[in-house]
Amino acid sequence: MKNILVTGGAGFIGSNFIYYQLEKHPERRIVCLDKLTYAGNLETLETALKEPNFRFVRGDITDRDAVSALFREEKFDAVVNFAAESHVDRSIEEPEVFLKTNILGTQVLLDECRKGGIRFHQVSTDEVYGDLPLDRPDLFFTEETPIHTSSPYSASKAGADLLVLAYFRTYGAKVTISRCSNNYGPYHFPEKLIPLMIANALEGKELPVYGEGKNVRDWLYVKDHCKAIDLILENGGLGEVYNIGGHNERTNLEVVKTVLKILGKSESLIKFVKDRPGHDMRYAIDPTKIKNELGWYPETTFEDGIRKTVKWYLENRQWWENIINGDYVKYYERMYKDR
Repeated sequence: MKNILVTGGAGFIGSNFIYYQLEKHPERRIVCLDKLTYAGNLETLETALKEPNFRFVRGDITDRDAVSALFREEKFDAVVNFAAESHVDRSIEEPEVFLKTNILGTQVLLDECRKGGIRFHQVSTDEVYGDLPLDRPDLFFTEETPIHTSSPYSASKAGADLLVLAYFRTYGAKVTISRCSNNYGPYHFPEKLIPLMIANALEGKELPVYGEGKNVRDWLYVKDHCKAIDLILENGGLGEVYNIGGHNERTNLEVVKTVLKILGKSESLIKFVKDRPGHDMRYAIDPTKIKNELGWYPETTFEDGIRKTVKWYLENRQWWENIINGDYVKYYERMYKDR
């Protein structure tokens, strides 16, 4: 694999994957295709743009003509599709945008890969499985867990996953899928839980927590995720789904209190707000398959990862302050002012 297209590479996980690739595989050429919507930030790729084996292209994965032209020009060996509308709250407000990008955009990429026999990896989410009850800590998501979506976002990702698997069965497309748990780490857009709590705590603002903060998430440090995708790209079985995550479950309230403790801030900043419609209670990944087949396991404990993350946000204030001072402010006020 010498020439890889990374879609959505100006976003959180995509940008971390690009940096992982440039560091681990300097012999590879990485091309990033990103529309630069609200969660895409070209500033994130500032260091990558200085590398001779990296190229950035602004574009939309739903634009078939532009995507076809890029494939003809670059002759890719593989595609890793991170491009997606990904914030659940936004999907409740504007579901149509999610369906277009997450399903139709995936189809455009699949068509190009099918024509050229190009390896395609779909980055998905554990949210396609729905949620697990809080009183059954013995239950985990496996790759055999039925799809049972709760939001327009997870429904759009599930639709894309099913399309990917259909292209494998119908056309013999060279595909794999990974479904990850909640990621955290550097370059995380400040509307998501952990960076939002860090930013608000540093500015002495209230920390909005949905409901009673009892919702449980399985937290995955983003570099561990990038390593897993790299292994799947190189050694994953075609047509296979791999769950990525495991064994770092925390309630949202525990996460918020941990952030406050690291920053030396008071828990009085916590404000419980009206819960999100259809809010999933618990996500928990069983990573047995990827561990047994590819030797991957989450290396970073939540305690270590959250300290690294807080440290990064303290050392890179300008990055997230530039975002908060933009259009995000209007969105933030609309989402939280009446809760």
